[in-house]
Amino acid sequence: MTDPRRDAPPTARVSMLTLSAFVVGSMIGAGVFSLPGAFAAETGVAGALIAWGIAGAGMLTLALVFSILAVRKPALDAGVYSYARAGFGDFAGFFSAFGYWASACAGNVFYWVFIMSTLGAVFPALGAGDTVAAVLVASAGLWLFYLLIRQGVREAAAANRVVSIAKTVPIVVFVVLCLTVFDPVVFAENWTGGAGAPPVFEQVRATMLVSVFVFIGIEGASVNSRHARSRKDVGRATLLGFLSVLAVFASVTIVSYGVLPRAEIAALHDPSMGGVLDAAVGPWGAVLVSVALIVAVLGAYLAWTLMAAEVLLVAARGGDLPRFLARTDRRDTPIGALTMSTGLVQLMLVVALFAENAFDVALDLTSSLVLIPFLLSAAYALKLAATGEGYRRGERARRRDLTIAVLATGYTAFLLYAAGVAYLLLSLLIIVPGTILFALARRERGARVFTRVEAVVFVLAAAGAVAAIVLLATGVIVL
Repeated sequence: MTDPRRDAPPTARVSMLTLSAFVVGSMIGAGVFSLPGAFAAETGVAGALIAWGIAGAGMLTLALVFSILAVRKPALDAGVYSYARAGFGDFAGFFSAFGYWASACAGNVFYWVFIMSTLGAVFPALGAGDTVAAVLVASAGLWLFYLLIRQGVREAAAANRVVSIAKTVPIVVFVVLCLTVFDPVVFAENWTGGAGAPPVFEQVRATMLVSVFVFIGIEGASVNSRHARSRKDVGRATLLGFLSVLAVFASVTIVSYGVLPRAEIAALHDPSMGGVLDAAVGPWGAVLVSVALIVAVLGAYLAWTLMAAEVLLVAARGGDLPRFLARTDRRDTPIGALTMSTGLVQLMLVVALFAENAFDVALDLTSSLVLIPFLLSAAYALKLAATGEGYRRGERARRRDLTIAVLATGYTAFLLYAAGVAYLLLSLLIIVPGTILFALARRERGARVFTRVEAVVFVLAAAGAVAAIVLLATGVIVL
């Protein structure tokens, strides 16, 4: 049997700041531009501060988990895949990798539709991103990005770093401009949410999923750990990227309450940041936000494409996906994985012509699918700290890491529960058919497809997929 890594070119290495750009680039997408309206629709200033505090603390534990695992298990690449595999077996690794990849592809389809929809305000032929013209333009952009990444991972990573800066600067400008017209009286009136607002607890609960799901991408440095110059850089980049983005997201939300009354912010059309800046400085503010939005979404698309291909590559090299996905060229670009990812996005763009609510569902699926790898990663950190594997005898850090892992595991489990049973079943409906690739990979290696425990897990997952089909057919789950 040949080792797909034997003739692979030297791995392209990137700096800690570039790894941080993967985190920032994948987290700052379309969501940040809708935060003022999304929060104002549910809560006032007090509820927003509490929600960001809870979400920030919860996601910080997950960021710390990725930092801990990068140091304790430096030989493991591609984060969410390798942690699940090392902790819970080959099939769990596949489950995590395929789910993560599917999540990235679903999100990338939405990015193109969202861009076309935004441009549709100027070019009516693009409509809401679901016309023939929109699909043709999006397809051209899709394959242009494919060619960009084909130039090499290092070059694509450098481009992502530039784009991450380019899309962050306008958001910082938004915060500064809002502060110049900040009205303390309006801010005070928005503190509790205004007359008729529900209790603060209910306001916080209503915004929790919004404040959490914008953090998807926190694993960006971990997924690309193969390219780190030092494994310590992975943890540092994760924390730096997370804290930077948390500050940006919270600031965008809070300063908006000092510009307009909560009801007016809630009534703004998306991107609501544009409406707030329009009220602050005039129509050119809305134009600035629209341009920044397109740059941000393109940057997020680039980051997610790199991460999706990377996970497939490492999973194939680990023997859990077919060998054709393990190929890289002389520039260390994962050709097979990149082509498969781009091909799926292209197929789903065509499906957009016939879909009605499919892309709203795709957004929720993106979140549900990515929470499974998050939970398995946190559980692996918990397993290491509980058993002492990777720690020196009597090492004090073990107790600290155990506490962090318990909190991160509990938090991600809660988020998966909060996402709803329906989307968990739909996630299984996507992952279970992909098990064919896992079976092919095992046959290529001459290995048994499932262990007894894995066979039980597969049967349960398949039952969930069948349940999803039945619920869709009977109209219990509506797409």
